[in-house]
Amino acid sequence: MTILPFHKYHALGNDFIVLDFLNKSRGGVSFEKLAAKICQRNMAVGADGILILSRSKLADFKMEIYNSDGSHAERSGNGLRIAAVHYSLEYGAKRTIKVESSGEILSALFTEVSMDNFIVEVSLGVPKFETKLVPMKSKRKFHINQALKVGKTSYPATVLSVGNPHTVIFVDDFDFDWKMRGRQIETMPIFPARTNVEFAKVVNQGKIILNDWERGAGATGSSGTGAAATVVAGAINGIIKRKAEVVFPSGSLFIDWSEKDDIIHLAGPVCFICSGVFYNGER
Repeated sequence: MTILPFHKYHALGNDFIVLDFLNKSRGGVSFEKLAAKICQRNMAVGADGILILSRSKLADFKMEIYNSDGSHAERSGNGLRIAAVHYSLEYGAKRTIKVESSGEILSALFTEVSMDNFIVEVSLGVPKFETKLVPMKSKRKFHINQALKVGKTSYPATVLSVGNPHTVIFVDDFDFDWKMRGRQIETMPIFPARTNVEFAKVVNQGKIILNDWERGAGATGSSGTGAAATVVAGAINGIIKRKAEVVFPSGSLFIDWSEKDDIIHLAGPVCFICSGVFYNGER
C-alpha cells in the first residue's frame, strides 16, 4: 500500500486533486487506475480529475491530467490555474508561472490574491479548426456552424480544439436534457478521441451562459477550456465578441481571444479545499 499526500482545490466547483512529485519519485503508480479510484465521490476523496505535477527542464513544472474515469486529458484551463496556485503556495509566490503541458509551455499570471481566493489568468494557445486536428472524422476541412445529427435531432455545431476537442452548440434555452445529449455526443464514432460538449445561450455579445459536459468526467459545473472554446466558436460565427464573460451556475470565467496573436486568455478564481493522505492499495 502506498501513502500519497494530496491537495484538493476547485475552480467554480470543478474540483481537482493535486499529486505533487516535484521533490519525490513517482514510483510505479498507475495514474489511470489511481484517478478512477481516488476521484470516487462516496468511497474516496472525490474529484473531477487529478493533476500530476513533476519536474520540467523547460518550465517551473510539468502537469499531467487524468479524468475521473481514468482517461488522460490533454488540457484543462481550470486545472492549469489550480496547478499554478498550488505551486505558488508550496514553493513561493511568483506572479508568473510557466507550466509544461502536453508538450507546450503555457503561462499563468496571478492578478489577484487573498486568503481564500486566487484570480489567475492563463494562456491556452491558439485554437485549431481543422477537423483532422480536433480530431473529428469528416469529409469537411472545417465543421463550423454545420449540422450535427444526434439521434433524430440535428444541432448546428462548431467543432474545434483548444488543446483538447470541443463541440459547441448554441441554444435558445436549456429546456432539454443537455446532460443526456452531452453524453451521447461525447462518444459519437466521428470523434475518435471523444469530445467535450458545450451548450451555450447568448445573453449579449459580451456574455454567455454555459452548460458543459466534460469528456471523461461528465457535468463538472464549470470548464476553463469549455469556456474558451465557446467564446472562440461564438466569435468565429459572429454572434459574440472575442472578449466575453462565460457564466456557470457557480460563477463566471472571462475569456479574451486576442486579435493580435490569436492566443486565448482565460481568467477566473481558484480556491483551496483541503490536504490529506490517500492510502492507495487494494480496497
